[in-house]
Amino acid sequence: MNKTELIQQAAVQTGISRKDIETVLNTAINLMTDSLSQGEKVQLVGFGTFETKERPPHTARNPKTMEQVEVGATRTVTFRPGKTLKGSVAL
Repeated sequence: MNKTELIQQAAVQTGISRKDIETVLNTAINLMTDSLSQGEKVQLVGFGTFETKERPPHTARNPKTMEQVEVGATRTVTFRPGKTLKGSVAL
């Protein structure tokens, strides 16, 4: 499911216009992005937790040339699924 399909399904299930659903979804995404960029955790109970992790600088290897390359420190976003989400997709 992509963003457009999500908006369409939410509009059908709630009876709210697609434009209003899109505005709310875009606002939620922007708020989550702002919080994560400030280093804050975003926790959606039952769904999961988004947070940023610091990756220290390290040495990697170019598989084509086998040359060692220095990779600088980076920050990345991680996601841990919540108990409800895990339970709904488990076999």
